[in-house]
Amino acid sequence: MQSKPVLTLNDCKKIAAACEAEAKSNNWPVVISIVDDGGHLIWLQRMDGAAPISSHIAPAKAKTAALGRRESKIYEDMINNGRVSFLSAPLIEGMLEGGVPIVVEGQYVGAVGVSGVKSSEDAQIAKAGIAALGL
Repeated sequence: MQSKPVLTLNDCKKIAAACEAEAKSNNWPVVISIVDDGGHLIWLQRMDGAAPISSHIAPAKAKTAALGRRESKIYEDMINNGRVSFLSAPLIEGMLEGGVPIVVEGQYVGAVGVSGVKSSEDAQIAKAGIAALGL
């Protein structure tokens, strides 16, 4: 039987705090979501001023990154480069930049999804949150 690290609520709190700090330092109102390796929501935080739709987009980005074990931007790039048939992929809705997987000791344990500003800025916030784990 193999064992692997598991994302805890305390980990999520660290990630979310770092995401919020990055967003606040740039005056970016966003939604921060964190999911486990199965794409199940553990954390959702909507900052003041974030658009309501971002509460749906951020978890979708995180789920896509967790299930695909890669940044959600990869799917966006595939579609933008002409592989539009990928839009029919099951269970994947957040095919926009801003979903970043969390990898611990080579194991995918979850993902962070951020929505509310430019997609590259969403990804910047997600990566700042993951960095708080000191991996």
